[in-house]
Amino acid sequence: MSENPGAPVLELPASENSVERRMVLNMGPQHPATHGVLRLVVEIEGEIIVSLRPEIGYLHTGIEKTCEAKFYQQVVPLTDRINYLDPLSNNLCYCLAVEKLLGLEIPERAQWIRVLFTELSRLNSHLIWLGTHAMDIGALTVFLYTFREREEILRIFEAVAGQRMMTSYFRIGGLAMEPPLDLFDRIQAFINTFPEKIDEYSNLLTGNPIFINRLKGTGYLSAADAIAFGVTGPPLRASGVDIDLRRDMPYSSYEKFQFKVPTSTVGDNWARYEVRLVEMRESTKIIQQALDGMPGGPVKADAPKIVLPDREKMKTQMEALIHHFKIVTEGFDVPAGEVYQAIECGHGQMGYHIVSDGTAKPYRVHMRYPSFATLQALETMVKGGLIADLVAVIGSIDIVLGEIDR
Repeated sequence: MSENPGAPVLELPASENSVERRMVLNMGPQHPATHGVLRLVVEIEGEIIVSLRPEIGYLHTGIEKTCEAKFYQQVVPLTDRINYLDPLSNNLCYCLAVEKLLGLEIPERAQWIRVLFTELSRLNSHLIWLGTHAMDIGALTVFLYTFREREEILRIFEAVAGQRMMTSYFRIGGLAMEPPLDLFDRIQAFINTFPEKIDEYSNLLTGNPIFINRLKGTGYLSAADAIAFGVTGPPLRASGVDIDLRRDMPYSSYEKFQFKVPTSTVGDNWARYEVRLVEMRESTKIIQQALDGMPGGPVKADAPKIVLPDREKMKTQMEALIHHFKIVTEGFDVPAGEVYQAIECGHGQMGYHIVSDGTAKPYRVHMRYPSFATLQALETMVKGGLIADLVAVIGSIDIVLGEIDR
């Protein structure tokens, strides 16, 4: 792996007994700064990190195997629980993969609403990251600020889906239902003030000398190392690699939206902080474009044997009732084949590989989540650095253990 040209080189004192002076520390598995049930086996000499080994599996659920025992439509609620900070992106990636196998054409209105809510979900994820990252370093106030805005986003999710976190709002073939009449007005009111809130976060942190000293020059990750480890999302773009699937491999009508992809060439903790801060501003612009150009029409594909009928039709039309009963009790057959669908979520590139054997249940479901790859790069980012900087580096990569263990 490449050397770190941006960070100070810490020289260990030469000694024949240096190995004897080394100490092995356990960080976790229950540690507030590991952002989940993660154990880090850290070998140090003095205050310098010699090696680091992540121990995972404490949150293992076997969720991929569980998906294979469910009807395709029953998998959607499971996807919420993998990256529980960005649930709607999970819904979207899975639904796009199954829809590709089915050859479904999704109404334009449903696609735009999906963009609208995945960007709100991205803001939700970034707000949690910023609040907890700042709190890890000692800036406790920012956590209260970011959760103030996150609370309004969760209320919007609850208004449209009846659930604050595990929404399951996106469904195979479109959306669960048309959003409430006043929902777009609530979202507009939220984003009208959100740029000012980002300014507040920046005023609290960007000029804070303690925050600057904890982040600048620490946790360096070169572009070559980031690519070698398979790192994606903000940590990759903060190392100078300009890749964003929303722009480069657009899905769900993202090609119709104008936004910038923030990058940096510095590759340290500070660069990752700056990239995500700008990303929140760009997500706000995408949400505004979605509200301004929202098309009319249905929010479900015209596929009565796949998509559940509206409840009013189910109550008044016998054919709709039959379709509802058969979909719920028997599922629907998906043509044999396999597909891989990737999207850009708040943490990086998320992908679903689904293999169908022609039945109503998937033969194989494999999930590619960004946190697993990003965690592999952690040792490279902290080796040779101070143990005091480890917490700052973990916070900067923004991992979710539900993605890593599965």
